[in-house]
Amino acid sequence: MQYQAPQSRPLRAAVVGHGAFGRHHATKYARIPGVELIGVADPSPDARRQAKAAHSVAAVADWRSLLGEVDIVSICSPAVTHAPIVRAFLNAGADVLVEKPIATSLAEADALIALAETKNRLLTVGHQERFVFARTGLLNYNDAPLEVDCWRMGPWTGRGMDVSAVLDLMIHDIDLVHCLIPGDVIDVEARGRAGISRHSDDVTARVFFENGSVARLHASRISPVRRRGMRAVYEDGTIEIDFITRQVRNTTGRPLKQLQLDDPLGESIASFVSAARLGASSLVRPEEARKALETALLIEGAASHIREAEIESVALSA
Repeated sequence: MQYQAPQSRPLRAAVVGHGAFGRHHATKYARIPGVELIGVADPSPDARRQAKAAHSVAAVADWRSLLGEVDIVSICSPAVTHAPIVRAFLNAGADVLVEKPIATSLAEADALIALAETKNRLLTVGHQERFVFARTGLLNYNDAPLEVDCWRMGPWTGRGMDVSAVLDLMIHDIDLVHCLIPGDVIDVEARGRAGISRHSDDVTARVFFENGSVARLHASRISPVRRRGMRAVYEDGTIEIDFITRQVRNTTGRPLKQLQLDDPLGESIASFVSAARLGASSLVRPEEARKALETALLIEGAASHIREAEIESVALSA
């Protein structure tokens, strides 16, 4: 059983990183009863001014000044900084919600999971799509789909430039695929191309599972159009979800509840707060986030191998 947060006072919360996601985390904390947002950390003076104006809290440049001052914290900094910041807050006795990915290497993820267990602290990851799927009932069926197609694409926003589109976008769908298809990955095929950043900004992948299921994924942050959806093919029919229009096509006999996309981030943070307060586990366990990361890194590796081979071929023919 995880250590329970004190019931006699509000949970003291902080957010590290007041960018696109961090601003939303801070707003959610500020609105949850029994939670006191006491600080935001960001190296940008503009971000700190915005945080202070919006929430009247301490806005600091160095997140280290918040260590030991909070009960719960959201880590919304660039992905490459996740591991050291999560580690520091776990060591300081805080429960941690880190935005995806949990880390950028399996060694870092394993170390964080072990540390959270040793320190008896809650560690969860911002795969909030889980909350959308959990409400539909799609995760309640025991049989795995034969095929899954996922697409998540949109125009360039400038966010997530420290990692590829796999760790920035596709990892959401990888996590959902692992929820639908149990068992191990046995092979991966992938292709990626850089567009604006120095990483792959558009990636397609095929993931093969030991049970025979296949997942096809496409993530792009340089697409001229915004598309986001999933298609799962079962023996008794197909379920297709368009997350933009909220349309669901279901030719199976499986009843699904209405698709609701009202506030998955708010639900994710409220769940984290409740788990921290009660000393309970969270919907997204760190081991599951680690599994998504492992598959994401396999895809990155496969895509990089193809790109390097293509570059070498071009160089030899020049």
